[in-house]
Amino acid sequence: MKGVAEFKAEIGLIGKARHRHLVSLIGYCEHENERLLVYEYMPEGTLAQHLFDQEGGRYCPLTWKQRLTIALDVAKAMEYLHNFMQGSFIHRDLKPSNILLDKDLRGKVSDFGLLKLAGDNGNSMATRLAGTFGYLAPEYATTGKITRKIDVYAFGVILLELMTSRRVLDDSVPDEDANLVATFRRIHPRDLPALERFVDSSLFPDDSSRDSIADVAEIAYHCTAREPGKRPEMSNVVTMLSPIADRWRPRELPEDDDDDESSASLVSMVHKWQTSGDSSFGVSFGGPV
Repeated sequence: MKGVAEFKAEIGLIGKARHRHLVSLIGYCEHENERLLVYEYMPEGTLAQHLFDQEGGRYCPLTWKQRLTIALDVAKAMEYLHNFMQGSFIHRDLKPSNILLDKDLRGKVSDFGLLKLAGDNGNSMATRLAGTFGYLAPEYATTGKITRKIDVYAFGVILLELMTSRRVLDDSVPDEDANLVATFRRIHPRDLPALERFVDSSLFPDDSSRDSIADVAEIAYHCTAREPGKRPEMSNVVTMLSPIADRWRPRELPEDDDDDESSASLVSMVHKWQTSGDSSFGVSFGGPV
């Protein structure tokens, strides 16, 4: 019956969603014990396949620019679910295998079987724990409390996987490094030497690409904060990530002359949010992991 409930939830909720970075539901079939959902075709598979399943050569490795673009696509989709869809919805199972890629390697969020309408102020209690270990926010895993911030946490984990090409839980490395989030949060996001040891070095062949490491690391640091009140909203994430994705260029292309707004300091953006009266974005480094 769990599958039946999720099937009906997916039809009822995602049928109302219209966003270019959400996979479109074309139709469905329910006949006796057979239930089918028909989605638009996404020829490049999942983000997980491009990040983790490259041995067979079917899925091409993604460049840093492509990863930044996909991250921004996903952030905009989640902002829509949280703030602009009729009602406010929480995905609850955001992860690379639920991010599909089209022919241009643009990202679309899929798998809405666990989608939940947010209650007052986006707070409610889960009747059962749902989601995937590694992407579950600490407060959700321990109390079952659901807010939009659990999706923000999962998005932060995805940013770390994009930076490292590593799964969030990896039993092939020593135990102290097996949890990607815990390993990352031992590093200050502005400690470039430590970050360069942490990330996938093949993604950052030159100075222009390395310049964005600390910016993306700082977003991931905020998103994976242990306390939900210290995480940004997805609208904040879109604001912070957009200029990074927009201003990054491969080394051989000329820089844009009017990129003043894009080159705004991430630190100044964070300061602006922290002083804007939005207490949900008060962060101090060096706190408990």
